[in-house]
Amino acid sequence: MPIWKLHGDGKTIRPGDVVAPNERLSWGRTVGLGAQHVVSMFGATFVFPIIMGLNPQLAVMLSGFCTIIFLLIVKGRVPSYLGTSAAFVGGVAAIRAQGGTSAEVTGAILISGLVLAVIGLIIHFMGGRVVYKVLPPVVTGAVVMLIGFNLAPVVANTYWPQDQWVALIVMAALILMSIGLRGFLGRIAIFLSLVFGYVLSWILDLTTGQITAFDAAAGEVTTHFRVNWDGVMSASWFGLPPFTDEANGVVGIHAPSFSLAMVVLVLPGVIALVAENAGHVKAVSEMTGADLDPMMGRAIAADGVATALASSVGGSPTTTYAENIGVMAATKVYSTAAYAAAAVVAILFGFSPKFGALISATPGGVLGGITVVLYGMIGLLGAKIWRENKVDFGNPLNLVPVAAGLIIAIGDTSLQFSDQFSLSGISLGTIVVIVMYHLSRAIAPKHLQPEAVGVTLTEKGIYKVDDGDTRPGVEPETDERSR
Repeated sequence: MPIWKLHGDGKTIRPGDVVAPNERLSWGRTVGLGAQHVVSMFGATFVFPIIMGLNPQLAVMLSGFCTIIFLLIVKGRVPSYLGTSAAFVGGVAAIRAQGGTSAEVTGAILISGLVLAVIGLIIHFMGGRVVYKVLPPVVTGAVVMLIGFNLAPVVANTYWPQDQWVALIVMAALILMSIGLRGFLGRIAIFLSLVFGYVLSWILDLTTGQITAFDAAAGEVTTHFRVNWDGVMSASWFGLPPFTDEANGVVGIHAPSFSLAMVVLVLPGVIALVAENAGHVKAVSEMTGADLDPMMGRAIAADGVATALASSVGGSPTTTYAENIGVMAATKVYSTAAYAAAAVVAILFGFSPKFGALISATPGGVLGGITVVLYGMIGLLGAKIWRENKVDFGNPLNLVPVAAGLIIAIGDTSLQFSDQFSLSGISLGTIVVIVMYHLSRAIAPKHLQPEAVGVTLTEKGIYKVDDGDTRPGVEPETDERSR
């Protein structure tokens, strides 16, 4: 961790100037910025653990510890907050659908974290070239897309039926706030829509009484209030998150357990995390003007280590957060000291069981409205990768393997090997996309191959086009830009 030097007088930032990662403002301002980073990541960081059936209080606490670990591994050069990742939500939903326990969920995520750490080490020593060859943007975009769209049945069958009208209103509020609010408020639209939905549900309980609808906790249709604060009232203000007690429906701190079938279901999320981390490093590099490419392997490995450590005690997987990039862009403060402060603030929040109970009591209808937007956004991030890299779907080498994998994943198609092992949905779709893409490339005629458009891969992982344009990460098949 660096010793941060004071930027100017520690109070003002001159026009056109930025606070570099190894600099800081006064400690009071730095802590204030850290708190702002916590609020920015807050919504998604505790919504996704709830969706995965994990403990949000533990997730927030561990996000702080994991951020500190990340900053140490990257030597304080890459400003980033590690919040809960959505990349594994689809795989976790598949595990839950098969009756998997929370221990099996975190065990599968732990293995995925270790795999991500190994990939980061490979990138660190061998360069990004190996990633672009195995996972070109057409493949990465497809995997991210199928992870998001595979979750549509979870919204339709689990969250939306709990309170369809609240879900609809919250969905509309989230969309309108994301577009209509400016600056910082727009970046925390998820958090604001959750608060709005919470208050709306409470008002409806007071004015219209109980609702008869599907109750996720009971697993059947019951008559109940939308907001139940029994757990909030009984929770203490200060203390550790609870220990998991599956019999009584309590999820919290626990040791993971391991099952190959469950691991396979979440492994595709690793591909999404590689793309997310690489994109984060590139974005920060562009904003700060610093060459952070040498740190990309470290950043990916750091996220893998953090994910493995968090899941080893029952926590959620982590990833670098785009929400916090927005805060940096708005404030021009890229100081990693602000992220260290944010980590401490999150850890303090994590020591309040009452805070965790309050989040866990979020009404199902509210989650229905939020997840219908979030899951769609995850899927469309895949399309964003394709667009940014100019993937040519007029080329059947890109079109056909991806088409097959997407339908398999979105339709949750399964391939049964035995009574104990099968591949389905995200895992099967990912395998189809990767394997069939590379098999297709191996047999493709010359006019569909990279050489046909004059694209070559240099030893530094740079794709060079015959028009004299040399750009880092240009994808060989279609002269695409990497994230």
